[in-house]
Amino acid sequence: MVEVPNCAARLVELFGSQAEVARAFQLDRAVVHHWVKTGYVPARWAGEVERVTQGRISSVEVINEASAKNPVRVKSRPDNAPFGMSESDPMSQYAPTKRIHSFHPPQRTLMGPGPTEIHPRVLTTMSQPAIGYLDPVFVEMMEELKSLLRYVYQTKNPLTFPISGPGSVGMEYCFVNLVAPGDKVIVCQNGVFGGRMLENVIRCGGVPVLVEDKWGDPVDPQKLEDALKKNPDAKIVAFVHAETSTGAQSDAKTLVKLAHKHDALSIVDAVTSLGGTPVKVDEWGIDAIYSASQKCLSCTPGLSPVSFSERVVERVKARKDKIHSWFMDMNLLLGYWGATTRTYHHTAPTNSLFALHEALLLIREEGLENSWARHHRHHLALKAGLEAMGLKFLVEEKVQLPQMNAVRCPEGVDEAKVRRTLLSEFSIEIGAGLGPLAGKIWRFGLMGYSCRPDNVMLCLSALGSVLQDAGLPVHVGDAEAAAHGAYAQMHVKDAQRKKRTA
Repeated sequence: MVEVPNCAARLVELFGSQAEVARAFQLDRAVVHHWVKTGYVPARWAGEVERVTQGRISSVEVINEASAKNPVRVKSRPDNAPFGMSESDPMSQYAPTKRIHSFHPPQRTLMGPGPTEIHPRVLTTMSQPAIGYLDPVFVEMMEELKSLLRYVYQTKNPLTFPISGPGSVGMEYCFVNLVAPGDKVIVCQNGVFGGRMLENVIRCGGVPVLVEDKWGDPVDPQKLEDALKKNPDAKIVAFVHAETSTGAQSDAKTLVKLAHKHDALSIVDAVTSLGGTPVKVDEWGIDAIYSASQKCLSCTPGLSPVSFSERVVERVKARKDKIHSWFMDMNLLLGYWGATTRTYHHTAPTNSLFALHEALLLIREEGLENSWARHHRHHLALKAGLEAMGLKFLVEEKVQLPQMNAVRCPEGVDEAKVRRTLLSEFSIEIGAGLGPLAGKIWRFGLMGYSCRPDNVMLCLSALGSVLQDAGLPVHVGDAEAAAHGAYAQMHVKDAQRKKRTA
């Protein structure tokens, strides 16, 4: 039986190549490539396909095919009887009435605040056979994992390891071990996650002193110094290095220096910065820091790498009260992740740790500075394209995070509808605003394996198409041309730099 080519393949046959299809429809080649890859043309293009092909492919064909390939999901109705057992089975009353099949997630282009796309090598590693968490082979892998984490953190701290849990658990781990009841803690808040630090201080019984900055601004060092002067008994300064909710990056080196100047320890949130922008624990003197596996490390969610200085370890060991969390008590975890013989603490997520080991190995092979440069390079191209559409960044250029780009939604545009359309028609996920920025910004993530030129170009092409349909004066191709121009300028500068150093 001869297989009938889909509408996307027929377009390529009619025009000769994907490039010619893109030219005929005034689209970037990345959009056409996506049609061919998914095997259908989105229904919204039905009329245009019929017009451009002069009826050789009808709009009805496009709509029917798109509906079959990407059907509208509706709530499933129960079958007449539960599946997999008879009605007479006494346990059937507890069985699900919906017929459930194996779950296969769709292929998405993840350009939101996380998680990110995962490198095939990491996915393959994660699917390897499980072994015991005290197996000698696993213990050896744990030591390698710790050394790889020290590399990305740029530290020699012995106590550098991944907590079993997301970045929020890493945050709580730092606070529950360092903050004793009655301790005064200065918390810098310039977004959502500074607010979560504040909540942790309160729950630990600490006395919080809040230093607030406008959402979209970095933490102001002068405000921190003023707070330290007014509170000479403050024991800890806590701040977010890379605020995911706004895309603003604060000067961690300066803020830690101020904390030490006033005899306070520092807790730093590096959830979005680690691997994507410089984080130098030893050089900056950071005392306690935590991150997450699913951002620039581009691994599966569920692990939170932390690193504690010897000064912090001594402080925790000297505490007279009991740590308020059994699971996150550093004194207990030292026996599990320490360099000596392992003692049982909890069942580690072995396969997730395999994956993190491989993800960190990829960064080591690429080179940490190269990873930082890659995030910056694709950020500049994305930024050029977004600005060519007339979009404005929330954050000033000098403190913009390359891996988290927050732009203001244009007046009169339904920001949620734009995100829904990008997801349903192009399988692209971007982030919404949080808190006071809800409905006002979009957040474009360029993290880890998602930080690639094909993602940049696809995102710009798709977004331009959607915004044009929304009535904005966006000219198809302008954003892509601006991004290509930015890449070209960077290539020229790189060539000139290599020539000077040769």
